[in-house]
Amino acid sequence: MSTPRIRIRTGNQMVAEGALHAGCLFFAGYPITPASGIYKSMIEELPKRNGVAISSPDEISALAYCVGASARGAKAMTATSGPGWSLMVETVQYALMTELPVVIAVVQRLGPSTGGATQGAQGDVLLTEYCTSGAYTIPVFAPSTAAECFEVTTLATYWAEELRTPVVVLSDKEIGMMSEDVNIDALHAWPVHQRKSVPAGENGAYKTYDFASPADVPLFAPVGGEHKTTITGSAHDKRGALQKNSPETIAVLRHLQEKVTARAEEMAYVKTDDDPGADTLVVSFGITARTAKEAAAQARAKGRRVRLVNVISLFPVPETLLTAAAEGCSRVLVAEENMTGQYRSVIRHLFPGKSVEGINGFGAMITPDAILERIMA
Repeated sequence: MSTPRIRIRTGNQMVAEGALHAGCLFFAGYPITPASGIYKSMIEELPKRNGVAISSPDEISALAYCVGASARGAKAMTATSGPGWSLMVETVQYALMTELPVVIAVVQRLGPSTGGATQGAQGDVLLTEYCTSGAYTIPVFAPSTAAECFEVTTLATYWAEELRTPVVVLSDKEIGMMSEDVNIDALHAWPVHQRKSVPAGENGAYKTYDFASPADVPLFAPVGGEHKTTITGSAHDKRGALQKNSPETIAVLRHLQEKVTARAEEMAYVKTDDDPGADTLVVSFGITARTAKEAAAQARAKGRRVRLVNVISLFPVPETLLTAAAEGCSRVLVAEENMTGQYRSVIRHLFPGKSVEGINGFGAMITPDAILERIMA
């Protein structure tokens, strides 16, 4: 038996490796703590793999460059933190409206505004999901280990291409910058996937945003290619012509939501650590999922049964999986490193008749003792 290849890697390095594995050919970024490790890795490695990596003057242009590269057919990614995401919001909406796939890695730090560059947080959960006018669903995936950073980035790339939409990899300072053992041979990757393209020889019949059913994803044609494409961030019909109140335009806008929500069950991804007969369910994500795992181990050693769910696909909310995980439990504890219980506010309606409580941290990681105390209460 061969010896496993164990390497010391940060989560940021593994995000970059995941992007490269998934076929990313274009990266543009602006260095920002705690996401700079992704920027550094992509700037160094992507050109070696026949890709293009650009150092941008700011976060606005970084994402705009990525959207332009996507319009030409390249798989594109950028990376930032909360302050940079705030600047990118307009372009995120443009990518969503124009149906141009892009992966955005957001490594969270303490906010608001410039905040604490070297302090961790999980305060951008609602900011990343509900950044669009109209609150369109943006797929958001949250890794909790360096190995998961690799896997989740391949997953995000798959769904960005499949749905032709922006997708977020939502990490945090601890996951991004902490070094840990990674078994290279045990890494899991999602299939390398490419958006579906319009067949050759359409003879002018191609419509940039055409679909039969609202949940369909339009076939892609690159800008500057064989087919005429019309790209606009304004309300438009299937041809891309600016329209306002026509039934077709409204159908196009609804389609932007329905093509994502129709695949919600396929995107649903949680990791459950079951304990038969458990009365308490602990829901967490990111770095806090690791804290919860330690707290649960201590609680079980004291004779308390507890079930854990580490939510990878934060959005669309994995409703069926979360509801099933809570069966038989009278209490649901949602642990997250923000003041107000952002994810708890989104999922609490899934647990009618149960006590839904928050375990919140701010300015520092939630400790195992803090979660253990609530489990044992």
